[in-house]
Amino acid sequence: NLMTELRQRMLDAMMQRGFAPRTQESYVQAIRRMAKYYRRDPATYTSEEVQAYLLHMVKDRQLSYSTMNQAACAAQFLFQTVLGHRPEHFQVCFAKVAAKQPELLAREEIARLFAACPHPARRVLLQTIYATGLRVSEACALKVSDIDSHRDRMCVRVDCGKGGKGRYTVLSPTLLELLRYHVRCERPTTWLFTDNSAKQPMYIDMAQRAYRGACARAGITKIGGIHTLRHDFATHLLEGGVDLYTIQKLLGHGHISTTARYLHLISPQFRPPKDVDPLDLLAGLPKL
Repeated sequence: NLMTELRQRMLDAMMQRGFAPRTQESYVQAIRRMAKYYRRDPATYTSEEVQAYLLHMVKDRQLSYSTMNQAACAAQFLFQTVLGHRPEHFQVCFAKVAAKQPELLAREEIARLFAACPHPARRVLLQTIYATGLRVSEACALKVSDIDSHRDRMCVRVDCGKGGKGRYTVLSPTLLELLRYHVRCERPTTWLFTDNSAKQPMYIDMAQRAYRGACARAGITKIGGIHTLRHDFATHLLEGGVDLYTIQKLLGHGHISTTARYLHLISPQFRPPKDVDPLDLLAGLPKL
């Protein structure tokens, strides 16, 4: 009962602060694993016990430092924000993790990826993420009403992005045609992309599986999940001559320094096709 009560307090505090559902879920799971390790109420843990558990994650279980840092974030929120321990009295240490450069897909690989996805609706979801730069959670949560196809607007509305922030991103003519065909075939009412019941939005795991399955069928072995398509979006726009500030707004980054990391990923050999709008990434893919 104590664990249930503490879990609810934690969920209420995260909801009050506008945490994304996936963040809430990962934080609760991290604390649940810690409670399973110590087999007692987490509210009774000392700072030393939390540090010992975080060390156990990387030393004994050989989990990554990124995974450990996620558990540390959950612990910091629980003990400092929910339980009210002062940071100087209840310290939670984090590992310094070097930022990894994402492995990008070549345009020919992206074309092969789409061709290797046999499910039409999931293929359009992948194409939407690449053409708009949406996060997978944002793409799965798209509603039919979020697509504004008016000639003087042409945009995709992101109702609730990371941190609860809304924004607009680009809707290219090529993507619009694909989405129109998708709507004619699937007849969605509320959610643009649905699960197998056609009543709920597509699950994130379902989208990830569609990406990994298409990669396997296309013979693509590069490391990374569906988020790779968002990285490709940003990098390919830069290579097409789109300015950094515009890309920052399309991606929903709070700081331009986050967007600027894509400058290191630009291919100096690439020359964008002269007759293709640089914002219409799907039109710039090679024809298979």
